[in-house]
Amino acid sequence: MAGRVALVTGAASGIGRATAVLLAEAGARVTLVDQNASALAGVAAEIGGSALVAGADVTDEAALNAAVAATEARWGRLDYVVANAGGNGRWAGIAQLTAAEFRRTIDINLTGSFLTLRAAVPAMRRGGGGAAVLIGSVNGTRMFSNSGATAYAAAKAGQLAMGRMLALELARDKIRVNSVCPGAIRTAILAGSPPSDTVDVRYPVKFPEGSVPLTGGHVGETRQVAETVWFLLSDLSSHTTGTEVFVDGAQSLIQG
Repeated sequence: MAGRVALVTGAASGIGRATAVLLAEAGARVTLVDQNASALAGVAAEIGGSALVAGADVTDEAALNAAVAATEARWGRLDYVVANAGGNGRWAGIAQLTAAEFRRTIDINLTGSFLTLRAAVPAMRRGGGGAAVLIGSVNGTRMFSNSGATAYAAAKAGQLAMGRMLALELARDKIRVNSVCPGAIRTAILAGSPPSDTVDVRYPVKFPEGSVPLTGGHVGETRQVAETVWFLLSDLSSHTTGTEVFVDGAQSLIQG
């Protein structure tokens, strides 16, 4: 990826951080987008001179446009975009989940991904093409047993549909669009999530010992997701677009 430029949202922690670091290791220059400025500074320090910090909330269209403009001003191009920023929102039954909570979850996860790609596509077109990866989830795509995750699942299902639509629309521009759907991954996403209220809406299910068959129950690591993103951005997947890759150790097959 030497000479290529990537923009990664939600780059301050978790999958976004791991992806940004890995892409930099592969030779790319990386624009780090997140609203957590102090954490972004730490990631930038880890990466070094090939990182550009662009503090932005992915629900803020103007801020995302500014991040892309800063990227082109610094490096003259944009080849890759990873729409990773998101949040669980509140998990609750439909009677407890408010309309405001539903809209906020959709806004961050789905609308934020749309705005990220909308900001990035013109720059990628100017550069003659590129690749985008949407970070989805097993929830709402291949796993529906997490009752109460209505807003989050709807947003993640929407991401996949959007990815497929844009893969076809942007094919003529030589821009590939794919999605990565992680299962349980060791991140801090739950720390910033509102309390869940799913006791009354979940069906009792007893799984065999170890709900992640490939690892005997152990959750995945952010680096494993980042490696899949790297593949989908790279020329190794040059004929792959409009598809989804599940990175869950077969969790969604047993818990679907």
